Amino acid sequence: MVQFDEYWSIWKESGVDVAPVKSKQKKPSPRISAEQTPHLKSLSDVESWLGECQRCPLCTTRNKIVFGSGNPKARLMFVGEGPGADEDNQGLPFVGRAGQLLSKIIEAMGLTRDEVYIANIVKCRPPSNRLPEEEEIEKCLPFLRAQIAQVKPEVIVALGLTATRVLTQTDTPLANLRGRFQSVAWNPQIELMPTYHPAYLLRNPPAKKFVWEDMKLVKEKFKF
Repeated sequence: MVQFDEYWSIWKESGVDVAPVKSKQKKPSPRISAEQTPHLKSLSDVESWLGECQRCPLCTTRNKIVFGSGNPKARLMFVGEGPGADEDNQGLPFVGRAGQLLSKIIEAMGLTRDEVYIANIVKCRPPSNRLPEEEEIEKCLPFLRAQIAQVKPEVIVALGLTATRVLTQTDTPLANLRGRFQSVAWNPQIELMPTYHPAYLLRNPPAKKFVWEDMKLVKEKFKF
C-alpha cells in the first residue's frame, strides 16, 4: 500500500504554497434542534427510523436516500454536506469524482473505505447541489446524531464548511478551525478535525496540501 507521504508527493502541486481560502458560501444556521430519538440499538434501527423519509421538501426531488456506508464500529468517521448526482443515483455516499478523491485520502492514511464510516449532514440531494437549507438540516440532523451514537467513532473528519458548522455549532470560518482538533458540539468526547471538502479540492488543487496536513494529524494522534 502506498504510504501517506508518498501520496502527498504525488498529489501536491510542485512549488505551490497557498494560504487557507475562506469560503464565501452562505452558512447554515448552527442553532439546530433535534427530533425526539427513539430507542435504537444499531445502524439498521437508525435506517429503519429514517424510512422513506418525507420530513422535508428534499423528498420531492431526490432519487434515492443516501444513508451512509462503512464499518458500523469505525474508529474514524467522515461527514460531508450532502449527496451529489452520483450519490443520488446509487444511494451511496461519496461515489462521484469527489468520492474517488476521498477514497485516495483514506487509502493514503493506510485505511480502506470498509474500515471507516462515511455519512452526510443531509441524506437527500439538494437540487442542483445547492447548500442544504436550515429546515433540511434540522430535519435530518437527528439521524446523523443517531449514526454517530451507534458508530461511536474516536474522531470525525468534517468535510467542508457546512459539515464543520453543523458539527461544531459555531460560525467560525473553516480556515480558522482546520489544522486543530475541535469537539463535536453535543458530544465533546469525540474529537473533530475540520478540513476542506474533496469537491473543493477538485476546484482548488493547491488546497490539497492542507488536507494532507490535517489527515496526517489524525493519523498520528490516533495511530491509524
